[in-house]
Order: sequence, then structure tokens, then C-alpha cells
Amino acid sequence: MCGRKTITRDMLSIIEELAIDEWQDPDSYFPSYNVAPTQVTPILVYNGKRIVTPMRWGLIPNWAKDEKMASRMINARAETIMEKPSFKNLMHRNRCVVIADGYYEWKKTETERQPYYIHHPNGKLLPMAGLWDQWRNPEGKPVLSYTVITTTPQSELAHIHNRMPVILTRDNIETWIDWKQNTVKAALPLLTQRESALTAYPVSLFVNSPKNNSPDCILSII
Repeated sequence: MCGRKTITRDMLSIIEELAIDEWQDPDSYFPSYNVAPTQVTPILVYNGKRIVTPMRWGLIPNWAKDEKMASRMINARAETIMEKPSFKNLMHRNRCVVIADGYYEWKKTETERQPYYIHHPNGKLLPMAGLWDQWRNPEGKPVLSYTVITTTPQSELAHIHNRMPVILTRDNIETWIDWKQNTVKAALPLLTQRESALTAYPVSLFVNSPKNNSPDCILSII
């Protein structure tokens, strides 16, 4: 699964790399070295232009009675995404890009769970395939939330964990988010891709606590 990630880049560099046309509520954005579920992060959607809007990590379906489902829906498996009603319907109109530049995964050993930081070696963004939805809380306020789609890992990362986020490229982001021009049939093949240029290294247990959010989180311990 993907349960922690980073988005450490400044807003202007993100806008340039992803050719973003509009960034809603820009004052709410702060770079983070330790993004955890329930936190709000920038999400790229498409409505005739590329728009970034803040959303909460952990999908709350529009039909949910409360927020409790969110903790179980931080990820969606690519292999079964068209079998789960919560995700299948969103594939038609609610595809999004989760903006990140790295993520953490924990490797199980006999004595502990060792965290690794996984990222692109040249610092490029890791645009993750995702789905989003809008739910209304008991007060009637809209809550936007999302899930990260995962797949089996590239061979170099398989020793760490058996899942990884689906990473999109600059060339296929438009196919994923522009649901008006690209049907589910066109988007589904993108979920079988595996980014092959990622690198990983172990980091300290400092990252285990979501309260810790500093460059120390991504420091290599080797």
C-alpha cells in the first residue's frame, strides 16, 4: 500500500512541471515531508483546463453516512478497480492526479519495519493516478477526498513491499484526467504501467510519526 508520501516542491515549480492552468486556494498549500492519510494535499483534475484543488487523503464516497470509510480507502488496487462499485463509477468522471515527489514504504524484517524513501533520482514529481469524490458532511459542507491507485511494484522495489502507486508520465497525464476526451477503456491501460526509474534508500524511524515533518524524514541512514 501507499500510506505516506512527500510533496516538498514549491508551488511555482509544480505549476511549471505539470502545466497547471489554475491553482485553487493556493494559501492552503505547504510543502510536506510526511503526508499522512486524512491530511489535505493538492490534487490535479481536469475541467477544460488543468486545475489543482485541495483534497483530503482517504476517499469518502458520496453515498457514505459518515467519514469512517476514509481510513479504509486510502488506496485502490488497479487490478480490481472495475469490480468495486466505490471505484468503478468514479473511473468515468472522477480520475485525478495525486501530486507527490516521493513516498515511503516499510519493509518487514524479523525484528522491525524499516522505512524506505522512494523517489525519482533527479527529483522529478511522481504524478500518482487517483480517484476523487465529493461527500457532504452532516452540516451540508462539501468534502473533497481521494484515493491513490496501486499496482504490483517494479522488480527493484519488490523486496521492500508488494505494492506501489501507479505513476503517470507527462505524456499520459492528459489521457488519465481528461475524462471527456478519454473513456475508461482508454484510461485503464495506464494502470498497468510501472515507473522503472525510481530509487529507494532506508530512512530513520523518525518518519514513523506523522507529527514529524522536516527534511530529516528523507535523510538516508546508509
